[in-house]
Amino acid sequence: METKKQFKWFTIYEYEKEQEYLRRMHREGWKFRKVSGLGMYHFEACVPEDVVYQLDYNQEGLAHKDEYVQMFRDCGWEYLQDYAGYSYFRKAVSEDGIAEEIFCDSESRMQMMERVFKGRMQPLLVLFCSVLIPQFILSLTVYHCYPLAVFLGCILAIYLLIFASCSAKYNQYKNSSGH
Repeated sequence: METKKQFKWFTIYEYEKEQEYLRRMHREGWKFRKVSGLGMYHFEACVPEDVVYQLDYNQEGLAHKDEYVQMFRDCGWEYLQDYAGYSYFRKAVSEDGIAEEIFCDSESRMQMMERVFKGRMQPLLVLFCSVLIPQFILSLTVYHCYPLAVFLGCILAIYLLIFASCSAKYNQYKNSSGH
């Protein structure tokens, strides 16, 4: 069977873009098999069809994986894999053209965004603040290693920009769902 690999990068809040990418690939005759590494998507050739891909971020669900996966199977979803905290599912678009979603309302979508924010962004912020900021200060004051300070400062600035962007995206979801 013919296979294909593509590198693609999505942030943790771009799950909808990732879902659409997988759907588009399936329409083009490439069925998603798995994602590995830092964004290496694996596909196999298939008959082109319209298939919906959905991602869910639910660490609590994964703690009871059998029940969690069965709940989706009972609704007709095919479980594919877990990767970076997300569970991947797919389902063919119905004959009447309706593309189902695993989230039936903005409230459940918002709950997932909160799980992502609490499960991924907050721990990273604590880690960066407890490791990078002290190292940045030490490299300036004690070690007088200015290249290291510049390097750490750049990493810290990039992370803070990413965190601010993700926080803005989280707030956008929050405001659009009426919270």
